[in-house]
Amino acid sequence: MKPKSKVIVVLPAYQAEKTLERTVRDIPLSVVDEIILVDDKSSDHTVEIARKFNLVVEQHTKNLGYGGNQKTCYQLALRRKADIVVMLDTDYQ
Repeated sequence: MKPKSKVIVVLPAYQAEKTLERTVRDIPLSVVDEIILVDDKSSDHTVEIARKFNLVVEQHTKNLGYGGNQKTCYQLALRRKADIVVMLDTDYQ
């Protein structure tokens, strides 16, 4: 029997408090093992909302921009032994 692949969703986030909850609620948890949110030094409540959903949260100490945020997302997913990484924007697109 083939072993199950570990699926991790990564969420690069910046000022996402208005759309984060809706985005997370629509992720099909039956096929996802973990969700990681990387906050790019937001000044809103993005991190608090992510923690409310028990997401794995990483916070940048300075804003690295979208590309830098994505890089952190992928590095964390690989460190957590992801077989499949799915990146979703937190703006519900």
